[in-house]
Amino acid sequence: MPQYGFAGLKAGDQWCLCASRWQEAFEAGHAPRVNLRATHVRTLEFVDLADLEKFAV
Repeated sequence: MPQYGFAGLKAGDQWCLCASRWQEAFEAGHAPRVNLRATHVRTLEFVDLADLEKFAV
């Protein structure tokens, strides 16, 4: 989005995504990869650990 000075993500970039949006993307078949070491334990209130592990980097 050039109007905000953001050129977009590149391979290797990391960004924060709330647990409910990750779950939504997972259910739609488009979940992004997850750095489990950087994922807060409260994420498990919204997302199943087995699902997160499938997408762990």
